Amino acid sequence: MKKLFSSEQGAADESRRAFLRRSGQLALTGTALPFALNMAAIGEAAAFEASDYKALVCVYMAGGNDYANTVVTYDDPSYAKYYAIRSAGDIALSKASLAPTLLTPATPLPDGRQYALNPAMTGLAALFNSGKAAVQLNVGPLVVPLTRTQYASGGYPLPSKLMSHNDQASVWQSLAAEGANSGWGGRMGDLALAGNGNSNFTCISAAGNAVFVSGQTALQYQISTGGAVAVNAIKNNVYGSSAVKAAMATLITQPRAHLMENEYNKVTARSINLESMVTAGIGSTSSVTTAFPAGNALADQLKIVARLIAARNTLGSPKRQVFFVSIGGFDLHDNFKAQHPAMMAKLSEAMTAFYNATVELGVASQVTSFTASDFGRTLAVNGNGSDHGWGSHHIVVGGAVKGSAFYGSAPPVSVGNTTAPEDQWHIGQGRLLPSTSVDQYAATLASWFGVADGELNAVLPNLHNFGSEAGRPDYPRNMGFMNA
Repeated sequence: MKKLFSSEQGAADESRRAFLRRSGQLALTGTALPFALNMAAIGEAAAFEASDYKALVCVYMAGGNDYANTVVTYDDPSYAKYYAIRSAGDIALSKASLAPTLLTPATPLPDGRQYALNPAMTGLAALFNSGKAAVQLNVGPLVVPLTRTQYASGGYPLPSKLMSHNDQASVWQSLAAEGANSGWGGRMGDLALAGNGNSNFTCISAAGNAVFVSGQTALQYQISTGGAVAVNAIKNNVYGSSAVKAAMATLITQPRAHLMENEYNKVTARSINLESMVTAGIGSTSSVTTAFPAGNALADQLKIVARLIAARNTLGSPKRQVFFVSIGGFDLHDNFKAQHPAMMAKLSEAMTAFYNATVELGVASQVTSFTASDFGRTLAVNGNGSDHGWGSHHIVVGGAVKGSAFYGSAPPVSVGNTTAPEDQWHIGQGRLLPSTSVDQYAATLASWFGVADGELNAVLPNLHNFGSEAGRPDYPRNMGFMNA
């Protein structure tokens, strides 16, 4: 069963089916296959050749963010349970401190459930309550839908190496174990290449190398918070000589007879050209005037993303872009009370400023940012922190978001150490068993982005195990938090 439902097998089967379908159809026409297959691939990406612009921005919280002190249970019965569990480690938030960030959904949750955001997240709370943000409850990696009993049986496939930082960071970003060479953001970029004026700016990371924005064809372009990354050897005169600088530029970019040398020089030449384009592009556009908080590395990354969006028409007018930014420091096994609120403040202030920048640029309904992380953490305390978990709550922001709403199922507040009904969505110590998969979360974003329904399974290798077609209408392929 594990082989049948594995991410790798699902992706391979989908790619094989697509290839055979295309080649079988084209062989009947007598068309030259390599050329025709390329044309068929371009045709399937035609949905991205629209006149509008859309961008997705993954805001990654490295280290595994604590769900329980981010989206905090607030109704009296649930809060009482939360406080009893978390006060043991002195990491429970007071109910009075949560009142200013109480979330008021347009449609109340069943059973009187209520949530507030961390007290430091006033900006994101305001966006939620004004209809510009939503919360996806209890989402995490799944290969197939699972109950606690099925999880405990050992007879059902699980994501690779649960609760391991490196593996789960890879699973969240690529839907495969560490070592994966493409992410679901990059695979969406693959489909968008044909419709982008300059395909080099389809997938961009402002946080260094990230598998999320690596595609099978789309290459991730990495940028620093100060702008394009220059090749230092030819940025300035060498030993004070412009002639040496020019000679160096020729050496590292000219064609070579040796295959590997030639490819290396081609990559270098492309990097130099793109650096010049970006430097000119962000320099020629009017500055983004929205205030971003100082001393906030995430805000610096999101500001350069906003500047790139502002300069998109001078960068080849890409119609679809995928961005990756990241903030670290969430592996808080101890010293949680002193550090987590500050992390939440940085997250909220940066994402709020970025949303305001998209309003300034007139693209608020065309740009959607969303959070992701290695995993959630335990509700039970671990010294004066929390331990590695599984499911978590995440936030989606943008003008196209169906905001002021919760999506998915609100899990009971419990450490999950009994067989009582309230413990069925926990696997011990308050680790959440996800009731929504990353594939479902991603499919909702991908559909809004423009990925055709028939291409979703190739982008998201476990998605074929969810939804009505898989006999699981209780796990829909689209969670509904995005407008068309």
